[in-house]
Amino acid sequence: MGNGTNIGRVRGLGSAKSGTHHWMLQRFTAIGNLILGLWLLFSLVGLPDLGFKAVKTWAAQPLSATALVLFVATTFWHARLGLQVLIEDYVHEHANKFAAMALLNLASFGGAAFGVFAIVRIALGAAA
Repeated sequence: MGNGTNIGRVRGLGSAKSGTHHWMLQRFTAIGNLILGLWLLFSLVGLPDLGFKAVKTWAAQPLSATALVLFVATTFWHARLGLQVLIEDYVHEHANKFAAMALLNLASFGGAAFGVFAIVRIALGAAA
């Protein structure tokens, strides 16, 4: 291909067409986290006390449990999207990049699954 300039090597290739989608997903999850985080803050402040029994009763309500599950899911999704960009930008070896992405996916999906499981267990009354 020759030893042309950098712009000469990439001219005509066009965009990868995936950066905008990723950027928008990160912004949407950030907005969702902001709204759900404020809801969580105001909901907990509105409780009569922050004892275990009161918070457990509040979390077992269907609306609260649903919003908590959404908050856990969007938080882990947002973190995964941000860390994915970090890995793609700073890990250059293909094998290391693959391993880091695999660990990131395992940690994010595992953490989200654990959080959702805990909330569902509280909502269904199985937690002690």
